[in-house]
Amino acid sequence: MRALREARGISLRELAAASGVSAPMLSQVERGETSPTLTVAGRIASGLGLTLSGLLRLDEAPPVAVVRRTERRSTSRNGHSFVYLTKNAPGERASVTLHTLKPRARTGGSPLHAPGSRETAIVQRGQITAIVDGAPYVLAEGDTVTFDADLAHHFENPGRGEATFYAVVTAGLRNP
Repeated sequence: MRALREARGISLRELAAASGVSAPMLSQVERGETSPTLTVAGRIASGLGLTLSGLLRLDEAPPVAVVRRTERRSTSRNGHSFVYLTKNAPGERASVTLHTLKPRARTGGSPLHAPGSRETAIVQRGQITAIVDGAPYVLAEGDTVTFDADLAHHFENPGRGEATFYAVVTAGLRNP
């Protein structure tokens, strides 16, 4: 619960005010010293902007998800193609995509992700430039970059051959 609260940038007192649950009780729940009743858990969830089942993670998908090659979704435009290697469903905490950039192509301009998200890109072939918050980062085959994915960013292929890279986006528990 603490990670969820901190990811939303909410102080213990703010959550107490939003949920109607006392700050000392919230603190005890966060430290694992007590378990809330379902009523109190529902109020905490509401204060965090979640459903009770979302807070308790009762609405999660099964613990194993297999995506067959034939089930993958793909998109292609302006010399940039990408394939979702994982399920792209609401509530997923991570996604993995494989991107291919033709020479001089770039990814879309503003694929901003949810506040607190992180992105890691791993160059599989060729060279790419990651532009993150206006700053360029030149990456060669095998290089990796990780950044706050809620910043403006895109990838460019400055080379003469195709470039491919994997991107992993994780739902953030970082303070936005």
